[in-house]
Amino acid sequence: MSGTIVMFVAFFLLLFLGMPIAISIGISTAIALMMTDIPFSFLSHIAFSALDSFVFLAIPLFIMAGYVMEVGGLSQRIVDFASSLVGRITGGLSVVTVLACMFFASISGSSPATVAAIGAMMIPSMIRRGYGAEFSGGLTACAGSLGIMIPPSIPMIIYAISADLSIGQMFVAGIVPGFLIGAGLILVAVFISWKRGYHGSDQSFSWCRVAKTAWAGKWALLTPFVVLGGIYSGVFTPTEAACITVIYALVVSLFIYKDMKFSDLYEITSRSAMTTGSVMIILGFAMAFARYLTIAQIPNQVAELILQITDNGTIILLFFVVMITVTGMFMDTTAQILIYTPLLLPVLVKLGINPYHFGIILVVGTELGLITPPVGVNVFIAKSISGTRLIDLARSILPFVASMLVIQILLVFLPQIILFLPNLLYP
Repeated sequence: MSGTIVMFVAFFLLLFLGMPIAISIGISTAIALMMTDIPFSFLSHIAFSALDSFVFLAIPLFIMAGYVMEVGGLSQRIVDFASSLVGRITGGLSVVTVLACMFFASISGSSPATVAAIGAMMIPSMIRRGYGAEFSGGLTACAGSLGIMIPPSIPMIIYAISADLSIGQMFVAGIVPGFLIGAGLILVAVFISWKRGYHGSDQSFSWCRVAKTAWAGKWALLTPFVVLGGIYSGVFTPTEAACITVIYALVVSLFIYKDMKFSDLYEITSRSAMTTGSVMIILGFAMAFARYLTIAQIPNQVAELILQITDNGTIILLFFVVMITVTGMFMDTTAQILIYTPLLLPVLVKLGINPYHFGIILVVGTELGLITPPVGVNVFIAKSISGTRLIDLARSILPFVASMLVIQILLVFLPQIILFLPNLLYP
């Protein structure tokens, strides 16, 4: 037990000192190994073997697909279509932003990619229309977090693999919660826009315009149906779906829309490789971290400790919501999933909590971490686009974070919101 205590102390100390999350996990695990009889080669062996998986190929492919759609004009056509649905309603551009993020999320699987792609178009547009820069950036940062909530989702893939669950069922479980969170963001955005006098688009709603933008963006709008339809129908696996998404986006961008040149591929692959590298380093070390916890029987000890306090699974989930909201401010999404899953999932399953229910609560919690400084990646991307101060941007996201927390608590008490579709499609 002493090695485990030292590991956690070292981990949080390194985080406090500003070390990257991957280095913090790796060093703390190495320190724990040095205090046991486990060979030091355990760290490198587990880190390498964890990444040697066909399923994990979906991660770099979905990341690349997001960048291709950003450069290739698919995201612009998604924004145009979303704008046609809104018209002149109060706060119309804020509604367009959320809808566009929801559409893009159903293709990319990445929150940072969603914020970068949609934010680059919508934040300047909102600022020009008189929306506050901090409001525009804050809304986009929060709406962009739907990139990991609405399937396909990279964190859902990681959780499903670590919990030995079906990725397809995990994706289905995230659909209704994702749309609920999107609806909550729209309600808050419209209310704030009404209070501040933010206006809608210059163009009124018309079915003719909707049909025109839908036809112009048909290839972009078809993407989620191709990807998710293929997964849910069993035609191809999530990894194959990611590969098909990249090929589809490349063909549409290069040969149909022609907004992307072959020379753009170097920048796209470079950005994809850098993003993938940062995720995979964390993934490898976090898997070793989680495996050490299992060998040291920490999940069993945590289960005994929790059961001494309460045997009510719902109460434990509520405590978990508070815990992950706090730790999400300092820990990466991947690290949280790979640490909390082996620690808490076994005891929650014993108490009757469905693993897909816990998985969605976990992903929503990590979603909040993406928009809360100091580690909130989405906030920093939105800050760079909006040009506002971090403190102003952080203040502007509070109403949106509150709406997301309300929905997360609702999901804790009403698991059927999450489980209805999986039970229907996977009886």
